[in-house]
Amino acid sequence: MSRIAAVYGAVPPNRYPQAEITDAVARMCPGADRRVLDRLHRSAKVQHRHLAMPLADYEKLSGFGMANDVFIEAALDLGAEAVLGGLAEAGLTARDVDMIMFTSVTGIAAPSIEARLAGRLGLRPDVKRVPVFGLGCVAGAAGIARLHDYLRGWPEHVAVLLSVELCSLTLQRGDTSAANLVAGALFGDGAAAVVAVGGARAERSHATVVATRSHLYPGSEHVMGWDVTDTGFRIVLDAGVPDVARKYLGDDVRGFLADHGLTIEDVSAWVCHPGGPKVLEAVGETLDLKPGALDVTWRSLAGVGNLSSSSVLHVLRDTIALRPPPGTPGLLIAMGPGFCSELVLLTW
Repeated sequence: MSRIAAVYGAVPPNRYPQAEITDAVARMCPGADRRVLDRLHRSAKVQHRHLAMPLADYEKLSGFGMANDVFIEAALDLGAEAVLGGLAEAGLTARDVDMIMFTSVTGIAAPSIEARLAGRLGLRPDVKRVPVFGLGCVAGAAGIARLHDYLRGWPEHVAVLLSVELCSLTLQRGDTSAANLVAGALFGDGAAAVVAVGGARAERSHATVVATRSHLYPGSEHVMGWDVTDTGFRIVLDAGVPDVARKYLGDDVRGFLADHGLTIEDVSAWVCHPGGPKVLEAVGETLDLKPGALDVTWRSLAGVGNLSSSSVLHVLRDTIALRPPPGTPGLLIAMGPGFCSELVLLTW
């Protein structure tokens, strides 16, 4: 058993309405049809986003190296804010942390970000570190699942998941492909930290992790990911993502819940990654959810956009703030490159 003692979200201070970002993308991708661009940005259902840099500075970025340098600097600041905020909320200090997992798919660093943060945060020299790259949007849910696995073996330990995603730094200038333009309409920047404790510890908690399940879907490697190019990460984003959700997710969720004597109607709160309007509509349809079941996710999408792996953690934080009925089940859902899903069964 593991328990979630705190979830803390952080965003950069540079906040812009969607219309200003649309104008900036149009300048950076001058060959794009403006009518198509406007339609994509409206249909994303995003109202505001936070960015790693002031909007005007993006046109000055030249090359992957410069963008990645910005990633490292901003990730350290946001990561420190998220981890320290989460530990304070949990009533713990950095010296209490036994394992820290870091995940991102929008930049690379060696030493990894959590290693660079260790001294700044005051982590112990013997802290266990697990940097993860490549899981993408699913990593928030998968990270909680892997913390749960660790804490089942070390029930007296404290484990932290840190996610930092600076999606804006991956926008490909001059690329007028549908995938790049959709990404420019949807993705924002942010970070989140989850502080989890083993069952032997006495800290208060917001939720207990009951069980987890992973599922890789066959023949779907092309659906989502990166093509790594000379100019950086070029997004792979197939229009068939909602269809994959419709095909697989319903049976996955119903089977997972049934294994624990539950049905969809028993779930008091749904914590879903905001993959985009069409994906969220597909999730609601395939699970036959009641109206309003995904409202927290829709509000997160509108307020900050899709933050890749950090998004579902922001939704988890916002769900906790609403205080679901104690003792009732919740389900956390995310999907990402692979193509895959991760399910985490919670008790509030």
